[in-house]
Amino acid sequence: MNDMSPDVTTDAMVEDRSIARYKQYVTFLVGDRSYGVDIVRVREIKQWSPTTALPNQTPYMRGVLNLRGTVVPVHDLRARFGDDLTEATENHVVVIAWVGDQTIGILVDAVSDIITVDCEEIRAVPPNTASSDEISSISGLVSNDDEMVALIDLDVLFAMSNSDAEI
Repeated sequence: MNDMSPDVTTDAMVEDRSIARYKQYVTFLVGDRSYGVDIVRVREIKQWSPTTALPNQTPYMRGVLNLRGTVVPVHDLRARFGDDLTEATENHVVVIAWVGDQTIGILVDAVSDIITVDCEEIRAVPPNTASSDEISSISGLVSNDDEMVALIDLDVLFAMSNSDAEI
């Protein structure tokens, strides 16, 4: 048996490692700050529409909306990170994402872009640079053009929210 053929398995493994080196993020704005979430977690992006408030909800939860038969809690990211509630208009958007097996909405000012990031380019968040909730939910920082994008770990952010009340 002649073993002169190229090793397809090795080529595929090298390609898989190369692909795994990069991740894509949906980036959005909250005020003058840029954030990003892993694109595989984003289900859709929809224009802001009024929500139904629930009794005893946390200050940063805007209420729930009906998304094609699914009740989706909507969280105001600006308020979640310690600022005032967003004065939502039709120009604002809700990023619909998956956290575990639940669908959640995140109210943001605007969606910016989809960026591809080399995982080796993601930098650690310097200590003592923001509120503890914000810092603990930021998995890293990446430079995109002339701005820094804070990458949000949705599992951490909504695990903290879940300790206050059900998401």
